[in-house]
Amino acid sequence: MLTRLEEKVLQHITQYITRNGHAPTLAEIGDAVGIRSRGTVHRYVEALVNKGHLHRSGRSWRGIRLTGEHDRRLTILPLEGRIAAGGPIEAIPDQAEINFSELLLGPDRYVLQVQGDSMMDAGILDGDLVVVRHTDTADNGDIVVALIDRGEATLKRLRKHGDRVELIPANRAMAPMIYPADRVHIQGVVVGQVRLY
Repeated sequence: MLTRLEEKVLQHITQYITRNGHAPTLAEIGDAVGIRSRGTVHRYVEALVNKGHLHRSGRSWRGIRLTGEHDRRLTILPLEGRIAAGGPIEAIPDQAEINFSELLLGPDRYVLQVQGDSMMDAGILDGDLVVVRHTDTADNGDIVVALIDRGEATLKRLRKHGDRVELIPANRAMAPMIYPADRVHIQGVVVGQVRLY
């Protein structure tokens, strides 16, 4: 059981991590919940650690992480239904959730920020973030991170032609690039995309 102030501190930490990707300082927690003493805030945070709601790694308070149900809140959002991007449709709420940790996160995943417009016709725009599954193999049609001559990396759609590899941009103004297969090394396959507004 949490006291009223412990719950208030935990809610602030959860919301702060959700917005900023890291924990607040003791001073920021105190300002948010109306506690002037950093020592008092420290005791509340330590109580939340001891009760299993928070985990602290390292010496910095920025190293606070959520555990259990509170951590789950950061990766699961309610699926509220569907919305038309064409003609209007009746809004019928669904009773489901989207688990982003299952969709996008994992030990073999990493993120790259896209620069350029070579994949714009595939809906991948300059500045977007793509989530990549690390692998050195890919199928025809996959959008891949390809390393050419072990030097330059590019994001393109893959097409294999025997001993040649075609890297196809999703932009009609750009031509495909064709290389001998031994010059192209697959670094990963795109599994998701994030665009922040």
